Amino acid sequence: MARITWKNAWMGGAIYATGDTFATLLTGEFLYQRLLGMLLLGGTLYAWEIPTYFHYLDRRIQGVSIVNSLKRMLCSTLFFNPLWITRHLIFIEFFTGKWQAIDIGILFIAAHSFIYVLPVALLVNYMIQNKIPLDWRYVASSVFSAFMAVYFALSEVLFG
Repeated sequence: MARITWKNAWMGGAIYATGDTFATLLTGEFLYQRLLGMLLLGGTLYAWEIPTYFHYLDRRIQGVSIVNSLKRMLCSTLFFNPLWITRHLIFIEFFTGKWQAIDIGILFIAAHSFIYVLPVALLVNYMIQNKIPLDWRYVASSVFSAFMAVYFALSEVLFG
């Protein structure tokens, strides 16, 4: 079972906070409490649960074959499913103090987001699970999440 490492805690916290901060600056929604919340979330809960799951996948799906590579990609992509995204969005609403925004609509936003980025997520998760060393997969996954936060914010600004 994985444990929180200093590298994952520091880098995950910094990467999640940085990506989310860039996104909030693009949308004009920057708040210090959200920055601190994302720093803590990326450095604690996510720094534990994501590497733990990646270690589980590594133990469960062993061997180098195209089938196993695709299994790792699918399992990783499905881990970050609409329910996981919903929880992440609820954390964001909590950090920003927008209690009234926490409703069933967040699940629909999460499902839409999941489906919308699925082709890119499959490719990136394939690379993370099959090309990145296990000890760096959480960091790589955090970087991808940070880019997605900025991408969604930029899309909102450009097309919103």
